[in-house]
Amino acid sequence: MPPQENLQPLLPDSRQEQEETAYDSSEKVVVVGVDEYEDDVDEWAQAPPFSWKKLWLFTGPGFLMSIAFLDPGNLEGDLQSGAIAGYSLLWLLMWATLMGLLIQLLSARLGVATGKHLAELCREEYPAWARIVLWLMTELALIGSDIQEVIGSAIAIKILSNSLVPLWAGVVITALDCFIFLFLENYGVRKLEAFFAVLIAIMALSFAWMFGEAKPSGVDVLVGILVPKLSSRTIQQAVGVVGCIIMPHNVFLHSALVQSRQIDPRKKGRVQEALNYYSIESTIALVVSFIINIFVTTVFAKGFYGTEIANSIGLVNAGQYLQEKYGGGVFPILYIWGIGLLAAGQSSTITGTYAGQFIMGGFLNLRLKKWVRALITRSFAIIPTMIVALIFDTSEESLDILNEWLNVLQSVQIPFALIPLLCLVSKEQIMGSFRIGPVLQIISWLVAALVIVINGYLLLDFFSSEVNGAVFTTIVLALTVAYVVFILYLISRAITFTPWQSLTRSNTVTSTEN
Repeated sequence: MPPQENLQPLLPDSRQEQEETAYDSSEKVVVVGVDEYEDDVDEWAQAPPFSWKKLWLFTGPGFLMSIAFLDPGNLEGDLQSGAIAGYSLLWLLMWATLMGLLIQLLSARLGVATGKHLAELCREEYPAWARIVLWLMTELALIGSDIQEVIGSAIAIKILSNSLVPLWAGVVITALDCFIFLFLENYGVRKLEAFFAVLIAIMALSFAWMFGEAKPSGVDVLVGILVPKLSSRTIQQAVGVVGCIIMPHNVFLHSALVQSRQIDPRKKGRVQEALNYYSIESTIALVVSFIINIFVTTVFAKGFYGTEIANSIGLVNAGQYLQEKYGGGVFPILYIWGIGLLAAGQSSTITGTYAGQFIMGGFLNLRLKKWVRALITRSFAIIPTMIVALIFDTSEESLDILNEWLNVLQSVQIPFALIPLLCLVSKEQIMGSFRIGPVLQIISWLVAALVIVINGYLLLDFFSSEVNGAVFTTIVLALTVAYVVFILYLISRAITFTPWQSLTRSNTVTSTEN
């Protein structure tokens, strides 16, 4: 029998029913009791043996998480990297994906071990003013990402309709995906995960077809992955490759997705079992995303590297350039690109809606009906996107400028996801025996620092070329000072973390002392 103190509920009073949760108990997938040998395992102390059936039941959250590595913003980074730098940055794409995997595994660890997701924990651990700032920054990052994703879907719809559907109409059509999300969610988590798996498969098949049409050199691809190369001419693309991998809202999302399985966070064996399976499926999911990104990068490297138009290729005109380069074939490559882009845009916008619900509900503790939350979070992105589509639809160059600003917006927000995550996952008062050890802490903070510095370089490079005028410069400087001060505050919380707010949760995870 387990110690009596571990039998206490997650929250010691009626607040448990009042607080917002990622999933209701009736929505969670049952993963306990599916194997006969489980009765012989002390689930309070050790994880059950590996089971393929169990791995299948845990498969899903990692693939939803991986969609952020395949959104239209990432695809644009891929095609620009390939066109401008050729195969030379494939090694960086691999290492950036590995860094992203580390961050996402820490996010999953936090969600499984505590039974709460990152937004909920930020609400509990930070004072009111700080959590409001974190919420606003996260929402801004989500809106920026969603605009890129919705515009990407709208571009795909325009391609597939032979330009009969204008960009603004494509935005309206894409906005309806929140109803697809609500419809599928009513049929359960597994049906929703299966839908995303289909979209990922469509992306994989579309971009693999393009890879087959372009026929890049296998030797060049392998050398690009294994041999690091970096020059001053490709530094901007290198920064873009790393910068677009870590999406702030995706860190929050993954910590919530892993709670879709019924796991008792008080039972050490069950928590460890979940972490093992989630690590396997997340790794597989990001390997798939890496291969898809390789397909896109190498197709544009083979077709456009070293050409005069390499620097002018973007998401808007990529399909037309592909058509001119590779021609029609059995099925025009323009439409293959459009299908893959549409799958990327639709899947990422729906996961954006999903993330928006968790972020808003977690930070603000809102208990609203799902369709209300979906409409609210969808409106946050669709209204500004409609404005953007109407204003920028007339010029490819203006859309590229907008995309640069949106990349900057998301880069600014990265510390507001990474620093709280690393702070929380390192604390025994929150994680119990599942807190990360000193070595992993050092590695994680170094990775976070690297990502933040790289995105800082992107910001400096962007503002040095875009900011003109004394008034504008003064405003940017003031905002920069406030931004740095808040980051320093978050770091100070990580160093001098106050544990008294976490003591009420100290029994949610079995500590080594038990």
